[in-house]
Amino acid sequence: MLISVVVVLVVLATTHTWNPWPKWWAWFNTTAPIAEGVARWQSTIGGSPQSVTIAGDAVIVEYRTSIEAYGLTAGIKLWGSDADWAAVAGDGNDAVVVTGRLLTKGYQVLDPRSGAVRRADTEATAVWTYRTGILDLRCGKGSDCELTAWDTRGNVRWRVGTGGIGFVLDAANPDLPDTKPMTANGIDDDVAGPRQMPSLIGLPDDGKIRIIDTATGKLVQTAEPAADQRVAVAGGRVLTVTATSADGTCYFGVVASDPPGGGTVWKRDGLNLRTAGNGSGCKQDRDPAGGEDVVLGVDPVGRQELIAAHDGRILWHGAKGEEVQAVNDSYAVIRAGSSLRGLALSRGSVSWTRAGTGSVAITPNAVVIATPKPSRVAALSPSSGRVLVEVRTNAKIFATGTGGMIVVDGRDMAYLPFA
Repeated sequence: MLISVVVVLVVLATTHTWNPWPKWWAWFNTTAPIAEGVARWQSTIGGSPQSVTIAGDAVIVEYRTSIEAYGLTAGIKLWGSDADWAAVAGDGNDAVVVTGRLLTKGYQVLDPRSGAVRRADTEATAVWTYRTGILDLRCGKGSDCELTAWDTRGNVRWRVGTGGIGFVLDAANPDLPDTKPMTANGIDDDVAGPRQMPSLIGLPDDGKIRIIDTATGKLVQTAEPAADQRVAVAGGRVLTVTATSADGTCYFGVVASDPPGGGTVWKRDGLNLRTAGNGSGCKQDRDPAGGEDVVLGVDPVGRQELIAAHDGRILWHGAKGEEVQAVNDSYAVIRAGSSLRGLALSRGSVSWTRAGTGSVAITPNAVVIATPKPSRVAALSPSSGRVLVEVRTNAKIFATGTGGMIVVDGRDMAYLPFA
């Protein structure tokens, strides 16, 4: 009987008498609301995104070989383009989209709303995007490399020669020796959007680190770490972390120096910035976690602490069992037992407490929390802990803006406005 029904339907469809398949497929492909009654809009996007970033009043969705832009107000698709990578620079009305091709020199700077090309480059091999500007690196023959700083409107701020370092740095935001934001399950690594351009950056150069002052555009120091050392640039200081193996363990020490003179600003014996991974012995193969000026460390008895990189002050020293879940230059979220505590680093005091735990990230606009059982996402005010939005959903948090956050579940994207 069932076979007969299927045969009849096929005949009707092929003879154009009646075709039920599109309606059936549309019904089958209809997805449930991500956050019914809360989401301002929900749109079906072109696939699984690599990244999602709010750029002014547009939402930029990056896939493996293309990008799309959607309006932040209604979620309507604005434009699409082929690209192997994309990143957002600037903030608000000054935001732009930077795109390029892998293994191809050059990049384009696009308008977030229209996709129009504002500026095109044909020589740069690597680009770094920040809230306050763009850096690009281009290299000629031999040791002829140059770093250029741009504002998002296309004006050159400065250029400086860096030596022959361009062959290991390419595409968008290649890794530099600095601090890295902490990651969290259910929350995209780039949920905070582009970072503030640091006052110093370090460019790796065959075992050396070229230190560039981003305010003046000058090469201020060339650091040469020893085999047991790792350099990280944070808070306008060059942090040299030494890891020594003895007695079956690792002994750490940190020295913070101030270019160009290289004088010691502060130092700490026994401070572990967790630059050596578990099981790696004393080999330092990762950067410290933190913000631009705040680094996360562990004292000799295993208790976590937060340190101001520019002067070495201890901003917070945890008790036994307390762990930092997320941190930037202004706030930290601490897990203590079965609760989360919001810490204002300027005061060194707890601003709010929330029962329950989960994965946490801090952005300029919100503390975002993803809880697996039951599946929920929430955004809180960093300063007060006030709930900005909270819904029950399996969606992943991809981006936050001043007025809300973007979440994605499969091929569905939704905008959850803040209260």
